[in-house]
Amino acid sequence: MNEKCLHSELTEGIIKCFYTVYNKLRYGFLEKVYENALRIELQKNGYDVKCQHRINVFYEGIEVGDYYADMLINDTVIVELKAAESLRQEHALQLLNYLRATDKEIGLLLNFGKEPEVKRKTFWNSQK
Repeated sequence: MNEKCLHSELTEGIIKCFYTVYNKLRYGFLEKVYENALRIELQKNGYDVKCQHRINVFYEGIEVGDYYADMLINDTVIVELKAAESLRQEHALQLLNYLRATDKEIGLLLNFGKEPEVKRKTFWNSQK
């Protein structure tokens, strides 16, 4: 399946909500402010939003830790938020690790930086 096609309607809606929040708040707040505002905007648009969603990490069948993804939308897309000057490789790798540790295949990295940034990541379940 083409990466751009998988859940494209859902991810496009999430990205639209991201830009709505960014255009109203702009750059300079802490990440938590953007998380709260984006949650409100997403819920207003009919999305199911789970914030600080726990992700268990296993090694050889034994739980070795956990992560907390900023958001899980419609039990399908993991959203990781940043409020950094710009996105870095480690931010994308963090999101890929969330996808590896779950059965979710699509993630969005949204940065409320000086310029808004969006990165879409895919990690197919067949690779896990």
